[in-house]
Amino acid sequence: MSRALVVYGSKRGGTAGLAQMVGGSLQEHGWEVVVQDAAAPADLRDVDLVIIGGALYMNRWHKAARSFAKRRESVLAGLPVWLFSSGPLDDSAAAGDIAAVPQVQEIARQLEARGHMTFGGRLAADAKGFGARSLAKKCAGDYRDTKQVTAWVREILHELAPVDPAADAATVRAAIPAQRRRAGAPAEAG
Repeated sequence: MSRALVVYGSKRGGTAGLAQMVGGSLQEHGWEVVVQDAAAPADLRDVDLVIIGGALYMNRWHKAARSFAKRRESVLAGLPVWLFSSGPLDDSAAAGDIAAVPQVQEIARQLEARGHMTFGGRLAADAKGFGARSLAKKCAGDYRDTKQVTAWVREILHELAPVDPAADAATVRAAIPAQRRRAGAPAEAG
């Protein structure tokens, strides 16, 4: 069984919830998954995949996510690593094409991460703290998209899946007659 570690840096729980969604989706595909706070000690032995998530505040990734990446850089460089950010308090992340902020781009470069995704964030209407309270008046809500998370995990697993050349060739051969068939012409026997 393949094993994944999903770590997150989260201040108000929204990114932790996204990490749980990522972990749940991996489990649905047969993976053994550990989801934990990036500030906690992590066991990277026998790990086949690492996903690091961080909440964005003022275009900066959560400190625990940054620290995890820096502390474990030498080990992570030898593993398949993906990153995700959460933060937009609107539907802008739903299209999946928001670039990583420069700080996360640099972390991705250092770790040779295979990919990054920005997901919508979550902010409770009763958020504590002056800045959060002020922002909540305009943008409170949950903009995390379970379908987007599931699709992203499928993309990761597709990239990790070994390609069986025989099965791939059979798929291509099966598709070719259908592509060449003229409308109304009988299908050729294979």
